[in-house]
Amino acid sequence: MKKTPLMFGLMLSGLAVQAQQQAAPDTLKQQLLEEVQISEDKYKINESHTVGKLALKDLENPQVYNTIPKAVLKDQLVTNLNDALKNATGITRLWESTGRGGDGAEFYSMRGFALQPNLVNGMASISNGGLDPANVENIEVVKGPSGTLYGGNLIAYGGLINIMTKKPYDRLGGEFSYIAGSYGLNRFTADVNAPLSQSVSVRVNTAYHYENTFQDAGFNRSFFIAPSVKFVATDKLSFFVNTEFKSGESANAPMIFLSRYSPLSFSGMDIFEQNYKKSYTSNNLTIKNPSFGLQAQMIYAFSQNWKAQTIVSRSNTKTDGYYQYLWDAANGDEFTRFMSKRSGATNATGIQQNFTGDFTIGKLRNRLVVGVDYIQKQVQNNSSGWIDYGKVSLKNQIDSGILTTQAVDNALLHSTEGNAIATTKILSAYISDVINFSPKLSAMLSLRVDNFNGNPSGYATQEVKNQTTLSPKFGLVYQPVKDKVSLFGNYMNGFVNIDPAQVSDIDGRNPRMKLFDPEHANQLEFGLKSNLWHNKLGLTASYYNIEVGNKVMTDPTNPNNSIQGGTVSSKGIEVSLVAHPVAGLNIISGYSYNDSKVTKDAPEAGYLGMRPEEAGPQNLFNFWANYKIPQGALKNFTIGLGLNAASENKILNRANIGTFTLPGYAIFNASLAYTAEQYSVNLKVDNLSNEHYFSGWSTITPQKLRSLSLGLSFKF
Repeated sequence: MKKTPLMFGLMLSGLAVQAQQQAAPDTLKQQLLEEVQISEDKYKINESHTVGKLALKDLENPQVYNTIPKAVLKDQLVTNLNDALKNATGITRLWESTGRGGDGAEFYSMRGFALQPNLVNGMASISNGGLDPANVENIEVVKGPSGTLYGGNLIAYGGLINIMTKKPYDRLGGEFSYIAGSYGLNRFTADVNAPLSQSVSVRVNTAYHYENTFQDAGFNRSFFIAPSVKFVATDKLSFFVNTEFKSGESANAPMIFLSRYSPLSFSGMDIFEQNYKKSYTSNNLTIKNPSFGLQAQMIYAFSQNWKAQTIVSRSNTKTDGYYQYLWDAANGDEFTRFMSKRSGATNATGIQQNFTGDFTIGKLRNRLVVGVDYIQKQVQNNSSGWIDYGKVSLKNQIDSGILTTQAVDNALLHSTEGNAIATTKILSAYISDVINFSPKLSAMLSLRVDNFNGNPSGYATQEVKNQTTLSPKFGLVYQPVKDKVSLFGNYMNGFVNIDPAQVSDIDGRNPRMKLFDPEHANQLEFGLKSNLWHNKLGLTASYYNIEVGNKVMTDPTNPNNSIQGGTVSSKGIEVSLVAHPVAGLNIISGYSYNDSKVTKDAPEAGYLGMRPEEAGPQNLFNFWANYKIPQGALKNFTIGLGLNAASENKILNRANIGTFTLPGYAIFNASLAYTAEQYSVNLKVDNLSNEHYFSGWSTITPQKLRSLSLGLSFKF
């Protein structure tokens, strides 16, 4: 494992040197000149091909989204997805990656609802671990229920996260980078692009990452490589293939769960503050999450205005190792550790066919996409069972668990969950048309029909058959100042197919499987988008109102049963800013306010009128400013300043149990860099004030303390 990054580094270095020797000096000089002359407005991307599955400018799209370009990631020395997403408006992490099968990736909250990142280039890409940003071109954070174009299997009611990967280009180029930092951080990345001929280009991105945690145990080690190929067969036909391989191993601190079934026994944060650096694990208890992803895309241009796009994707992620969590014993001190050895795999296959056209009917311009989408997902599980593995006392600092692999394996020897396979198949068709009634006025009309089949639970004895759902979307855009200001409104729909659940009578008798209808979310939103001051000021402001109906809730009269019919309301405002006011200064910032509550449920359940625990903080603010000094003795020096702030977070919030609130926080970050034509040096400090702060979702998770990183990079 330790030799692998070095071998790949030498291979990539050799490729770069060989290609550079073959390139003419004038070509290299021109390449560097082009990079220097790239627009200083490096944080703003005005167009997306994936958000609406059409090439639409942001001002033309009635949907709100934030784009985080790779320039932001580079300026901030970003090494993980969570730090990247801190630059998007109104999103915060609830859970760190657990590595467990099925849903081991990170959980975030947006517009009051939990979501996970599971889209790459607009297609399904499932992961049980953390995402490596080495192959990220930009990140699209799309707001609102987007079931019409993406289906119910990949979206959440608050939105979705789509990772856009780097693409090969037709000249020699690349970059080698190294980051060293606090808590043993060592990270090497390489990005090498080389044209093999006039029609074929290859690009390879790779990363080796190792980092300990700020606590007394825990680490993360991974190796990532992403080869991609672009082949332009003719002036009408082109191909793009992207592959990603990642091997990762980590020792994760167990999540600390407050009891959901007993009255709260903790009244404040003091005892958790005192144990901030305690991990309650050991570096022997690791979990591995190897993953593989492939996307092959063909684009054929029938004419200048009509194109066909065919995409085939395949992703595989595995889970192999120890997973544990601590459960509140409801006595104000102790937690019971539950332990399991997880083993399983998730496979996802996607096929998508799109036809896009740009044409006129009479005087009306139409931009149309018609598509068919097929997704098959299979989740395999052959894990051990769960065992009670000792108690942890926060007050007395006593842990009765023996945290070695031998001791845990012996305890789990006769525990098993058995083998289970869950398979789902979704076939969908959709159509979306953007109609221009005039150069300033346009409407988006969209509809999806979705057919769901399969057994989404490996232990269910009854399949879901032909569950058909319609998902409409409408939008209106008026530009009072063409290409400068747009007023927009949208109606959007999202849905989720609910797993069957095993239920029983209140005494445990009569066990049976229960099927559910899909839940539905409907959003109304209106706002303003602007692109002013010669493209130097981009502003988006909106108000949204989301209502989710037919929610599955716990039966208040029978804890062994679930019932449908609940309603959750989520409304709020969001303001996003991307600006380049003066030479060398780039700003990305946002503020969000969210008001979520359960509006329909049985009062005895304790949720009615309460803010859902997945909703996260009510107020979120993000800011980052990067100033590169354009002239004088300090020319090419760059100063960066950032702030991420959140209000309090009600992680447990039930009328019949109580409310536990995590305090708000304000985290300051800063950087100092020097950038030359071919190299750069960047010093970054995160959490300048060494703030103690927490995240959670019925859990309490300490976040990273002050850390220092030094980045070095070389371009060719």
